[in-house]
Amino acid sequence: MLRKLVLIFVSLWFCSLAVASPVDTYVFEDEVTKVRFQALTKELRCPKCQNQNLADSNSPIAADLRREVYNLLDEGKTDTEIVDFMVNRYGEFVLYRPKVNSLTYVLWFGPAVLILIGVLVVVFILRRKPQVKESQALSSEQKSQLNDILKDK
Repeated sequence: MLRKLVLIFVSLWFCSLAVASPVDTYVFEDEVTKVRFQALTKELRCPKCQNQNLADSNSPIAADLRREVYNLLDEGKTDTEIVDFMVNRYGEFVLYRPKVNSLTYVLWFGPAVLILIGVLVVVFILRRKPQVKESQALSSEQKSQLNDILKDK
């Protein structure tokens, strides 16, 4: 029984090794370039995964984009040039913090406007005084009946 369990465990372990994705290994000429690479891959979003940066994503497109960032760094491009290249190729979506322009005003200022509208609605509702209509007001006879009922208790 123990032998079967060990065999199953070892088989599963080898299967997991076969499924594991390869790790990118890049050789950098200096520590500054390595830090720039890490910062850029954390700042750029994977077009496929949508909620992961290039550094964290295991998708093939993220691996290609990491390789592209590495090549651009190797060519001596600045961070701004690399980001502009990625934006020109994949659109503003690859940026976790898109630039503020006429296309992204809603993205940047929409949540603040919605919160402000919500606060104004709450203030308006709380400040509004309840108005009693004539049809809802109690007549003198109804008031006396109510007083009699309350006195009985």
